[in-house]
Parts: sequence; structure tokens; C-alpha cells
Amino acid sequence: MEKVKLAIVYYSATGINYQLAQWANEAAQETGAEVRLVRIAETAPDAAIDSNPAWRANVDNTAHIPEASSDDLDWADAILFSVPTRFGNMAAQAKNFIDRQGGLWAQGKLTNKTVSAMSSAQNPHGGQEATILSLYTSMFHWGAIVVAPGYTDGSVFKAGGNPYGTSVSQGADGKPVEDVRDAVAHQAKRLIAVTAQLKAGAGA
Repeated sequence: MEKVKLAIVYYSATGINYQLAQWANEAAQETGAEVRLVRIAETAPDAAIDSNPAWRANVDNTAHIPEASSDDLDWADAILFSVPTRFGNMAAQAKNFIDRQGGLWAQGKLTNKTVSAMSSAQNPHGGQEATILSLYTSMFHWGAIVVAPGYTDGSVFKAGGNPYGTSVSQGADGKPVEDVRDAVAHQAKRLIAVTAQLKAGAGA
């Protein structure tokens, strides 16, 4: 069977969504999928980044991760997004990246891609669900197929029970508060499994 091609596309300021993306990458590699881990480019000014030592450290420490491009979305069968919330919506960096995909959309190249999403915020109820749903709204316009985790595994409940996608809050140490690693792995593997089924059906 042809391998599923998964693009893990993340934006992270202080490192939470980078961590989620790394866990997803590890789980996806276990399935034998072909994976690209790519980061959405930082657009904030240096003055803002330098005002937060954790933000500056994350920018510097992840410079080796390739920047996400339209080519990554075109290449992928499945796309897993991980982005932080900003007032209940995705961060501007992520929205800017999505808004620049009009060329692919106009050519129908985003149609029938499978997609799923994860998010984070400083507080347990800081807008994570709304952020994931705001991202899915764009995916509906793409004609993509949303593959949410739902309540398909016990790890979803252990991670706080968000059926739309794995979500976390940030602790004082800058790390995820909730125990979400297993939920991230399940979400990534579910996305790959559903994508494989769709690819097999299309080739039948």
C-alpha cells in the first residue's frame, strides 16, 4: 500500500505547539507514514520577541525546522495543524499562512486533503476549542475532510476531553499542564489511518 504523506504544520511562540508537533511526528513515524514537520514563519517584530525570553529562545532553538510552504500542502495527503489561540482564534501567523493558500485553493489542490488540528492557550478554558473550530472553518472552504479525534480513544479523556482536537494549557514552567502525549499520538495515527482508508478506496 502506498504510504500516507503527512505534513505537520505548526506555529509556536514559546514552544508548546512545537512540542505537540514533535509528539505527533514521533507517532506518525511509527506508522510508517512519510512525514514533513514544518513551522509557520514568525512574523512578529524582534522587539516583541525579545520582550519574552521564552519566545526568543523558541525562535532561536527551532530555526533548523524548515518553514512551511504551499509546496508542503500540495505534497501532503493529510495535514495536521498545531497553533496557539489568540483571543479565541488562531494566531495571526497561522492565519496569514492559510490566507496565502489561495493559489492552491483556486486550482482545487486542497480538495479532499484530510486535516486535523491541535491548539494551546495559557488557561484551561482560554479558547482552544474555538481556535480549532476557526481553523476548521477555513478547511471547509478548502473542500478538505476534517478528521477530528472525537471520543475514539481513552487518551482523549485523559487529555481533557476535547473532541475537536488535542488542546492544552500552559503551566508556569512553560510546559503543557494536561497529560496529552497519548492523545496527540492517537490523533496523528487516526488521521493517518483514515487517510489510508480513503486512499485505498480511491484506488479500488
